[in-house]
Amino acid sequence: MSGVTVAADLASSFRSFSDAAGSFFGHLADIHWAPFALALAFLALMQVARARAWHSVLRAAYPDTPIPFLRICAAYLAGAGINAVVPAHAGDATKVFLAKRQIHGSSYPAVTSSFLVQTIFDTTAGLLVFAYALTQGLLPRPPELPQLPAFELSFWAEKPQLLLFSITVLGVGFLVLFAVLARRVDAFWQRIKQGLVILRTPRRYILQVASWQGAGWLCRFFAFFFFLEAFGIGGTIGNVMLVMSVQAVANIVPFTPGGAGAQQALLVATLQGPSRTAVLSYSVGTQIAMAVWSVVLGFVAIILVFRTTDWRGLLREASEEEEREAARSAPSAPAGHRPQLDQPG
Repeated sequence: MSGVTVAADLASSFRSFSDAAGSFFGHLADIHWAPFALALAFLALMQVARARAWHSVLRAAYPDTPIPFLRICAAYLAGAGINAVVPAHAGDATKVFLAKRQIHGSSYPAVTSSFLVQTIFDTTAGLLVFAYALTQGLLPRPPELPQLPAFELSFWAEKPQLLLFSITVLGVGFLVLFAVLARRVDAFWQRIKQGLVILRTPRRYILQVASWQGAGWLCRFFAFFFFLEAFGIGGTIGNVMLVMSVQAVANIVPFTPGGAGAQQALLVATLQGPSRTAVLSYSVGTQIAMAVWSVVLGFVAIILVFRTTDWRGLLREASEEEEREAARSAPSAPAGHRPQLDQPG
């Protein structure tokens, strides 16, 4: 696939999303606003529940340091808002940057690795939802994927060997990097393990992390249920599971913010509604609403808690601080050539 073809397919994906957005705004009068408002409320509760789970992980990592939940929650909301408009999960760096500022004596490796704790539950729940949708025949079969009008899906579906090769290279690269750093930067890995310390006490992990994540997934379920009701599609278990599966698939390779384009293609191909227009309006309307709501919550958190409106500045500071931390954590020079470092007072 040439660069010109890739660019054309990607432009087509954005164009499809733009057309769907036009359909959504043309049918605003058809939306039932009461269930729509309930969906937004459950989305906000989902974010707060996930922030509480992260706060518990950080408290376990730094048991002797006061960690204010309000500021950790604000950091989480700010990062989620940036993720809604910037692809490749750029907001995650902002979450880490803001959270580290709230924890005296913390390190970037420990705060960053704390995210890994949440992936255990999220990955398990996501696989169960995906398996349900797959076994119930809710998702399109692999031979149908290249025909869907979404660059993210058609590109990888047409090149399964490249997808497998890419996953293998990433996996091998991660293992090599892990092996090298594990041998040469012991202090770095001690900090990494500090962010995972809550896993040493399974009961505490279940009560303080997994339970909140489970509550977050339940809130996500009800949010999609009420979105389906708001657009007249019908809130059923099958429809909600399908929507949650589609969201997970569309976000595997985040070429666009929130998987814009891929979600619409999958939902139009699989979701049963009163009409194709209704499904299209739902698919893009939900995505726009979720993105805008995440941005609103994020900016409210930034303004009220961190007293700034410069989210680009936060992104820039997070990137610069991450680079400085990486430089400080780099392997030290050979013995005999090691510079003297300032000792902590």
